[in-house]
Amino acid sequence: MTEIEDTDKESKDGKDYQEREESPETSEQSRSKIRAVKILGNRQLSSREMEKRLVRKGESEEAARETVQWLENIGAVNDVEYAAAIVRHYSTKGYGVARIKTELHKRGIQRAMWDDALTSLEGVETDEVTFQFLNKRLRGSDDKNDLRRAIDALCRRGFSYEDARSAVNRYLESIANTEESDDTEQ
Repeated sequence: MTEIEDTDKESKDGKDYQEREESPETSEQSRSKIRAVKILGNRQLSSREMEKRLVRKGESEEAARETVQWLENIGAVNDVEYAAAIVRHYSTKGYGVARIKTELHKRGIQRAMWDDALTSLEGVETDEVTFQFLNKRLRGSDDKNDLRRAIDALCRRGFSYEDARSAVNRYLESIANTEESDDTEQ
């Protein structure tokens, strides 16, 4: 046997790998880590989501907690970065602050991390986002039922009633201005 083959069989403590007995805890922890890495291969998760997913897949709560701690230590799970990604995703899709907060809560992000993540929304013009949504949704309609449904839709998307009402007023002004300009051209 060569020297390299000999060292391959022995670990640092001098025991052969076949001689070493894994404790049930070590085996369970290893299985939990492998499962967690496979789960993370699909999409990013918060620490709470990961812990719940591991428990749901059959890991003990203790093993799941330890695995999540390990993932946080190696940087594979980072709730701060995940919160920022959630904020970017939902704000890009045109959702308001209330809806984004709901999504952060649903994913188990701690409230202390919300403020940092939500600071990226300070530059977003709510008036412009809501106005664009109404233009796309209503397409020139000024029917009261359509306007009411559009306000409801904006509120479900996480905008305040005041923001939605302001956007509707701006939308109605833009329609009136468009109609006036069409009348003066004829």
